Amino acid sequence: MATNQQRREAAKRKLERQLVRRAERARRRKIIGVGATVGVVVVVAGLVVFFATRSSGDSANSAAPPSSAPESPPIQIPTQRVNEVKRPAPLPNPTTCDYPAASDQQSAKKATVPGGKNVPSAGTVNVTLKSTAGDIPLTLDRALAPCTVNSFLSLVNQGFYTGTSCHRLGTQGLQMLQCGDPTGTGMGGPGYTIPDENFPQLTYGRGILAMAKTSQPNSGGSQFFMVYGDAQLSPDYTVFGSISDAGLQVLDKVARAGIDPASAAQSQDGTGTPKMAVKFTGATVAA
Repeated sequence: MATNQQRREAAKRKLERQLVRRAERARRRKIIGVGATVGVVVVVAGLVVFFATRSSGDSANSAAPPSSAPESPPIQIPTQRVNEVKRPAPLPNPTTCDYPAASDQQSAKKATVPGGKNVPSAGTVNVTLKSTAGDIPLTLDRALAPCTVNSFLSLVNQGFYTGTSCHRLGTQGLQMLQCGDPTGTGMGGPGYTIPDENFPQLTYGRGILAMAKTSQPNSGGSQFFMVYGDAQLSPDYTVFGSISDAGLQVLDKVARAGIDPASAAQSQDGTGTPKMAVKFTGATVAA
């Protein structure tokens, strides 16, 4: 039977073993706690880096200038010429033309009013407009519009168009280039007007040469437009000739270069100043 001394020593050894085990467990818990803390820190740090990188990437994407907007598709220009216009009934040959003064036209040039007596209304005349964009050969048809052709030839022979620029280009809906204004504003003219020579059967399309005018009748002057594509217009504009294939190639080139955005923004119909300047440097009339 154990003595009291032996029991005390056994209890002491048991207590020491318990203390050792407790210390060992405490040490292990401390190690585990530190490890867990380190793990949490690593995970948190990783998440911070991940989200920071993602946020930075998103911010860079949002701050980076957007890729250039896709350019508008190139304009569609028909390749087929329209049929030549024919007057349903011939005019008297010769005929008489009246060119009254126009007080409302602005003009940087003074033109001599053409003679209006014994104006031929049959036959054609070839004219080549020389420009900075290329030569534009035209065929004027006296049978269509004798008074208009008479005025146009007079202005060409006076050098009226030399130094003037085409001020208006249309590329959608109304595909044409308008020229002949000495002021370049759309308000200019030669100081006189020419009579309308239109008729109900008139249509417009690729290859047609016609006179520009205001909404008032008989208000044409020196301004004309050359149609290289579509032109759904009412038959109010005098057709006085056609544009050669070589001339149409020049117009196509000008059209594909586009319209100056600033001028288009100010326009109500989508037309504007052509980006490619078309300035007439001279004109010749075939003998």
